[in-house]
Amino acid sequence: MSRFDQFFSDLAKKLKASEIRELLKWVRGKNVISFGGGFPSPELYPVKELAEIAKRIIEEKKHVALQYTLTEGLPELRSALKEFMERKDGIKVESEDNILITSGSQQALDIIGRLFINPGDAVIMELPTYLAAINAFNLQSPRYYGVPIDYEGIIVEKLEELLTKLKSEGVKPKFLYTVPTAQNPTGITMTMERRKRLLELAEEYDFLIIEDNPYGYILFENMEIKHLKALDKSERVIYLSTFSKVLVPGLRLGWVIADKEIISKMALLKQSLDLCSSTITQFIAYEAIVSGLVDKQIKILPGFYKKKRDAMLNALEKYMPDGVEWTKPIGGMFVFLYAPEQIDTHKMLFKAIDRGVAYVPGKNFYIDGSGHNTMRLNFSYPSLDDIDRGIKILADLLREEIEKTKA
Repeated sequence: MSRFDQFFSDLAKKLKASEIRELLKWVRGKNVISFGGGFPSPELYPVKELAEIAKRIIEEKKHVALQYTLTEGLPELRSALKEFMERKDGIKVESEDNILITSGSQQALDIIGRLFINPGDAVIMELPTYLAAINAFNLQSPRYYGVPIDYEGIIVEKLEELLTKLKSEGVKPKFLYTVPTAQNPTGITMTMERRKRLLELAEEYDFLIIEDNPYGYILFENMEIKHLKALDKSERVIYLSTFSKVLVPGLRLGWVIADKEIISKMALLKQSLDLCSSTITQFIAYEAIVSGLVDKQIKILPGFYKKKRDAMLNALEKYMPDGVEWTKPIGGMFVFLYAPEQIDTHKMLFKAIDRGVAYVPGKNFYIDGSGHNTMRLNFSYPSLDDIDRGIKILADLLREEIEKTKA
């Protein structure tokens, strides 16, 4: 018990460290191949171009770039994003007033939790789902309901069963949170048929959809993808994205597209958090869009990460023992592995680290406490050689753990 407990609020007492963040701190400086974080590869950072942009902005626009800006975001950046989203994603944005710039998409998740969730409110999440979204929403004490996914995304029949049950109990969900394209943690992409049915269910049962899209520009296969927001006819979808994967995460910039009323409320909440996101990084992002740098990056990303995805899938196929399965993502940065039911990947983690490899235990991504036999593996950051060596280490360890359970 801390001597400061008497001063901490009830909210502060609920705070827990992210297991992923703690893992990354713990392995830093050790000779460990990390499949843990969802880091973009530094090899892709457009360092020279960003340096030139930053120098020019500071020299030519110092009076505005080094000053506060609007809470909603730099007008030039919101205007550029409006054009960019329609050109690249088929999302027609009515005006700049439908866009909010945030300090990373993580801030958007925090604001959404504050804006919509009262303690005990029903929130629907995928099983599994993005850990940092769980952490953000946890602060508002929602009541979670999980809906399973398969290799085609949310199982809409299961979602409809859940919605019917909740309605019979007088429970009305506030929203469903989803990463429908190259999902974190599984890499799975929801089919068009299921996207359309999800929107129909949202209309029928009257709930909002939070569409988180960090990985939509990192797709390896040709398939028809329309974002939920592009299909949205009634401003029911709140769309989130980020510059972290297409440029660099250090910019700490994301954006939200939603109905003007929602954006206005989100901006009021943002005022109390940081007044505005960094003006200078917003100018850098703006210049990166209008100069064509973002378009250039988007062309490079898929081919580069596909080689790493293929290396991981090939290593898994080559080394993993019978009884182990994994997803085959068509985009993003992750493969999700399913070990036999008797394996606990959380207990196995430190054995893996001792042998020189780290991963994220999958149960962190399940709001219902399941997933004890799963793990998330990142392929975007490690080298091709490290991917092969790391997967072999993991496979050997899993084989030993499986054999122990048979003894």
